[in-house]
Amino acid sequence: MHFRTKVWSLLFISGLLATSGIDAWPADLARAGEADVYVAVDGNDAWSGKLPEPNSDRTDGPVASFARALELVAAIRAAEPARNRPVVVRVRGGTYWLKEPIRITPEHSGTEASPTVLEAFPEECPILSGGRPIANWQVDDLGYWKAELPEVREGRWDFWQLFVNDKRRYVARLPHQGYYTIADQVPPSPQAEGKGFDRIRYSGDDVKATWHNLDDVMVMVFQQWSVAKMRIAQVDPTERLVTFKGHTGTTSWWAAFGKGHRYIVFNVAEALGTPGSWYLDRRTGVLTYVPVPGEEPASSVVVAPRLSELLLMEGSIPQQQWVQHVHVRGLTFAHTNWVLPPSGQFFPQAEVGLGAAIMAWGARHVLFDRCVVRHVGEYAMAFGLGCKHNRVENCEFVDLGGGGIKIGHAGRADWQQVATMPSHDEELVSHHVIRNCLIAHGGRLHPPAVGVWIGQSPFNRIEHNEICDFYYTGISVGWTWGYGRSEAHHNIIAYNHVHRIGQRVLSDMGGIYTLGIQPGTHVHNNVFHDIHCYQYGGWGLYTDEGSSQIVMEKNLVYRTSTGGFNQHYGRENHIRNNIFAFAEQHQISRARTEPHLSFSFQRNIVFWDNASPLFSGNWGDENFELDFNVYWNAGGHPIRFPGDLTLRDWKEKHGKDRHSVIADPLFVDPQSGDFRLREGSPALALGFEPFDFTKAGRLTPPVLTQNLPPVSRAFDTP
Repeated sequence: MHFRTKVWSLLFISGLLATSGIDAWPADLARAGEADVYVAVDGNDAWSGKLPEPNSDRTDGPVASFARALELVAAIRAAEPARNRPVVVRVRGGTYWLKEPIRITPEHSGTEASPTVLEAFPEECPILSGGRPIANWQVDDLGYWKAELPEVREGRWDFWQLFVNDKRRYVARLPHQGYYTIADQVPPSPQAEGKGFDRIRYSGDDVKATWHNLDDVMVMVFQQWSVAKMRIAQVDPTERLVTFKGHTGTTSWWAAFGKGHRYIVFNVAEALGTPGSWYLDRRTGVLTYVPVPGEEPASSVVVAPRLSELLLMEGSIPQQQWVQHVHVRGLTFAHTNWVLPPSGQFFPQAEVGLGAAIMAWGARHVLFDRCVVRHVGEYAMAFGLGCKHNRVENCEFVDLGGGGIKIGHAGRADWQQVATMPSHDEELVSHHVIRNCLIAHGGRLHPPAVGVWIGQSPFNRIEHNEICDFYYTGISVGWTWGYGRSEAHHNIIAYNHVHRIGQRVLSDMGGIYTLGIQPGTHVHNNVFHDIHCYQYGGWGLYTDEGSSQIVMEKNLVYRTSTGGFNQHYGRENHIRNNIFAFAEQHQISRARTEPHLSFSFQRNIVFWDNASPLFSGNWGDENFELDFNVYWNAGGHPIRFPGDLTLRDWKEKHGKDRHSVIADPLFVDPQSGDFRLREGSPALALGFEPFDFTKAGRLTPPVLTQNLPPVSRAFDTP
């Protein structure tokens, strides 16, 4: 089973590199010659690896494992330290069921003139899987498929995901669609008092103490912008009270299990029956799957994940020994595991403590090109301490249990560890490029995960990507709440297409979300649209706590549930030359007054057609600048300014928007998403600079996963 029909040809990619301005890498030159090492599913680690296929008498040929291939690379590097051409490992097509993660260490490193290259064999599709195919199915009287897994029964294997015929299937849950709601907020148990929340009160028979394997049931509680995934310790049916084995780790209001909050109960044996649902009995080791119409055991490929990581790049910061000049091309990474911890799991924001299928520490000048990461349990890729000057280009990250790419943290950790500042420059993560990638269909297990997350990391470029179908923020930049030290600065977020964000599942999010002081950070020429929150906070551009010295310009933002732009609090941000259209609740908002300039809002166009207000929040001081803007309500509703003022009174009493106008900006066809300006637009007279919003998104069509089947939704909108 192939995830894509073929990799791109060298000529096509050469043309792409030439037209997109992407530098050609020396490894491209390796394709014309023979590889140094070949890997194949029918290889043998006793062979030399110098032949692309077994010889006629099967005495030599490709190696079978990546561990052996890398041993040969290390030997070549040791024997030829002055080598001036690439060391190439070429991987034949087929599925490699990995028994352990691939580990690349400094001894495998290359140089600028001689990179180490791991690449797909031309026109073939190698799939590196962390899963295991399930066979030997028995069909019971109900038509359910059953397979015995001794490793599960013996406690040596656990999983919370299943993939059937290249599509994610979801563990049996209640309710079958939608959510239950908490009947009443209750205080924490004595064991959790002062530490976090660990109890909910349910309604009716939503939770039952008699459920099979009750301690294997997971309750996912939706808070504001986060969720808690908890194991049940006990159920009191008289009080309708559930106590969990762990707690949230904070007593802050936003982490509470409040009355009316939604929750879903997963891994309930009694919920089996919906086509596509499954249940793993960890005591007996029996996996039960309810097939969808048309599926047959003999012709279906069922994969359960085993490995949590597939590729690890492990440099050493103390010894300053780096994994460097390694290029990974045309490989597909699939089927990574996530297992609910014994005490549950809770991260305050962005599921940032999750691991990733591909993780790097101390990696420099690494390239991922034309790779696919899919069907994973956590994030797709993460760059941790000591990583610098790495590039991810022309890749696709789809069907993600968590998010897409993290820059600034790799590995698994609690949120306090993630927030730790780098102690010196060699630890600092910086200078990454994420370009021309599809990052889509995320949050399938962890809905607060984001498309691209940048923590305490400067000088990164996130450009020409399509990021879509997430339940929380599209791009998150910065990890300092307030005006303290921040290492997130000089980040460029440009020409991205971010859409279908939030989907009314979580609250308090943005197409782009920022935190902390960020001089040099520039957000420009992006398109953000269809951003919808659950209760509040579905914004396009969102400068949250302490966001300062950020420039956001030439962005198109439309169809947001709350507003086009919101600043919680910050300093001296410049919001200029943007188009904001069709927000539902309000258009522009400011949450906090402060004794300094909050932001400058100039040469923007604000356009809407409902009766919602133009401004929301706190505008009771004078510490903001608004001017040269065009405001227009296409529905004919009156436009009022803070204090319920007319534009004229607003100008005279407060000196704001002195040159702004209320006028039709003359878009070509805004209802269809065409926000080009017609001749005579009043915005042009005020200095608005037209920009080509069609350039946002990937530079190329989605050819890698063009045969991707429809991706299942994880959570239903209310």
